[in-house]
Amino acid sequence: APGSPRPPAGTGIASAAMDLAYVCEWEKKPKSNHCPSIPLVCAWSCRNLVAFTTDLRNEEEKDLTHMVHIIDTEHPWDVYSVNSGHTEIITCLEWDQSGSRLLSADADGHIKCWSMTDHLANSWENTVGSMVEGDPVVALSWLHNGVKLALHVEKSGASNFGEKFSRVKFSPSLTLFGGKPMEGWIAVTISGLVTVSLLKPNGQVLTSTESLCRLRCRVALADVAFTGGGNIVVATSDGSSTSPVQFYKVCVSVVNEKCKIDTEILPSLFMRCTTDPARKDKYPAITHLKFLARDMSEQVLLCASNQNSSIVECWSLRKEGLPVNNIFQQISPVVGDKQPMILKWRILSATNDLDRVSAVALPKLPISLTNTDLKVANDTKFFPGLGLALAFHDGSVHIVHRLSLQTMAVFYGSSSQRPVDEQTIKRQRTAGPLVHFKAMQLSWTSLALAGIDSHGKLSMLRISPSMGHVLDMNMSLRHLLFLLEYCMVTGYDWWDILLHVQPNMVQNLVEKLHEEYMRQNAALQQVLSTRIVAMKASLCKLSSSTIARVCDYHAKLFLIAISCTLKSLLRPHFLNTPDKSPGDRLTEICSKITDIDIDKVMINLKTEEFVLEMNTLQSLQQLIQWVGDFVLYLLASLPNQGSPVRPGHSFLRDGASLGMFRELMVVIRIWGLLKPSCLPVYTATSDTQDSMSLLFRLLTKLWLCCREENHITEPDDTLIDECCLLPSQLLIPNIDWLPINDGIISKLQNKQLVRLQFGKAPGLVGHTVSSQFDAFVRAPGQPKIDHLRRLHLGAYPTEECKSCTRCGCVTMLKSPNKVTAVKQWEQRWIKNCLCGGLWRRMPLSYS
Repeated sequence: APGSPRPPAGTGIASAAMDLAYVCEWEKKPKSNHCPSIPLVCAWSCRNLVAFTTDLRNEEEKDLTHMVHIIDTEHPWDVYSVNSGHTEIITCLEWDQSGSRLLSADADGHIKCWSMTDHLANSWENTVGSMVEGDPVVALSWLHNGVKLALHVEKSGASNFGEKFSRVKFSPSLTLFGGKPMEGWIAVTISGLVTVSLLKPNGQVLTSTESLCRLRCRVALADVAFTGGGNIVVATSDGSSTSPVQFYKVCVSVVNEKCKIDTEILPSLFMRCTTDPARKDKYPAITHLKFLARDMSEQVLLCASNQNSSIVECWSLRKEGLPVNNIFQQISPVVGDKQPMILKWRILSATNDLDRVSAVALPKLPISLTNTDLKVANDTKFFPGLGLALAFHDGSVHIVHRLSLQTMAVFYGSSSQRPVDEQTIKRQRTAGPLVHFKAMQLSWTSLALAGIDSHGKLSMLRISPSMGHVLDMNMSLRHLLFLLEYCMVTGYDWWDILLHVQPNMVQNLVEKLHEEYMRQNAALQQVLSTRIVAMKASLCKLSSSTIARVCDYHAKLFLIAISCTLKSLLRPHFLNTPDKSPGDRLTEICSKITDIDIDKVMINLKTEEFVLEMNTLQSLQQLIQWVGDFVLYLLASLPNQGSPVRPGHSFLRDGASLGMFRELMVVIRIWGLLKPSCLPVYTATSDTQDSMSLLFRLLTKLWLCCREENHITEPDDTLIDECCLLPSQLLIPNIDWLPINDGIISKLQNKQLVRLQFGKAPGLVGHTVSSQFDAFVRAPGQPKIDHLRRLHLGAYPTEECKSCTRCGCVTMLKSPNKVTAVKQWEQRWIKNCLCGGLWRRMPLSYS
């Protein structure tokens, strides 16, 4: 019978395809309740921030306060709730392509643009906005910036990133002088108006509003998409399935400093279920209307529903030839023998009758849909980007294929039991309203799904890349590697991929990632050099055997940053500069002259280039001290190099990093001649000992062993003996490693559901990895340190600090320094941490 629920295909495997990673709920307040009639919205940005609304209402307050809540997925309890100032229900939330600005629109026609204050992920302010007074907004989108990639699954084995992720020719919706895309947003209101706001570079907003067509009619649902030619397509429906779904082309231009909108009508369509005699009046309302992607204006998803069931259809816009009657074929002039073409909507696929759909989430991964790509994806069971999620009123979630609408995976919520027989289903219906998702979003790699349910709870679901098909280890690694590379190329955050990394995969993934990176050309390698180190660090966090390497990778990021900053302070002596900068010449001379005596290397450099102001040198002392301490720590740990559990181990075989340390030692030595007080301070046992030249000598010997990657030799015994003597000559410093992250990801690996509460940080109990790590980080009562300025903050810091959402690095919010050189150092991490993570403000009492 058409009415009976169809069992999902292959239920055996589908259940493993999706599982709950964590849920986060609000504290129960005695007098608050939910408003079931309020629609909720949520949006997920490419930096893994999730913004959502709730329907909580206090009985004391007559009105709802329309809050927008923003979390980063790694610390979901640390929610930032902002009173949006919207007077009516918030109907849309949209992140921009960079994931750092958010649009919100309400049922009163107000649109607000939110951005971070001081680049903090848990502090937001509303800067600009626009409005159509009293006219509820039903669809909202940022204008397209012309950047579009395509992922080619068939090329996932290719060596070149440019082949795997190719750039698609796509025009921005509007360009400024010189082809730069103009920023702005477009919205559709309930009365059939389209409004466009453009952000000018000087901060002004140009807004213009136009009717979608001459006969304005009610728009209950709408969606916006973009075409490769720079046009905008708007789809609208008045909510009734007996009316057509209309499509309009919108062109935006700027004429004489004013924004101009032109619209024209495109072909429309009627849903097939209304023309099907068996279902003619079964589904009176259209409840969901979505383009399959913002940049795919030729494919649309429609859902029609009644009180307790729905049907979903997928349509595509095709060019078709117009047949000409024989009578005219003789007379008509031959124009290249081409028959006239028209655009026509054709149905691609439709589902059977389903339970009532409560929310739809579309994939954001721009996967290429050519036949070969689809075939390879199917053969290798690589499904991210191919499935869209449907949530039902019984609490279950289905993932269906975006073209065929076939069920690929099923998740049964707590209230939806697996269908046993008709009777129990009928009994459930009457038992009262079930908990279901009112809003859902897929992550940018489609490996995670966030849902907000009718109790205001946020659920995070894992979605297996193979949809639960069992694959061999090699294949699973290849899938994850492909997506990690995609994040590396685009700069998106890769938290959702880490959800699927098991401890036994870490070593292989890091090695394979490095191999793929080494295959790219030199220019691309340079662009991605810090991003890949940050990626390896976050992978190594997930396994207890690689946890010490996390410290090494962060130290390496820090070293690269210090090296760039200090070298950039060198100035050429003459203005008619040679082709190489002093920094490059320093590198060249240091690698050419392999002398172990620091003074012999110094003689070859032009000392004039190293002259800096005295207070500049003094202000760099903390960074210089870190370099000196780290070199001493590395050399002292050379004799027990057999233990890879200790941080610093990987530096002993890393010629490039040791070479950097060697250059910095030379620079510091020269600066020390100008101002001795900027030199690193060592506690030595004898007064006469020249610590700098001793360390330089040993460092050079170690560097010579592993200078060339192809044949690395073991350090000889005399070097190891000399390093064994170091602790008796100098006091070996304690290195302040990064704190172990307090994020959620390392607690999600045993696939146990984690329950959290908004506003309450969970205790880190039962964390297997942290016990080993305690040897490297400070205990709670000890003095804190600013990891980037290398300043001691004391045991109970009085300064406001920010910490990185990705690596947990802590630094002060306000700069204590006035010197330009230090300002230049601080500019490096004002927007993001050195690892590329977002900053979040820490409570003052974080100690």
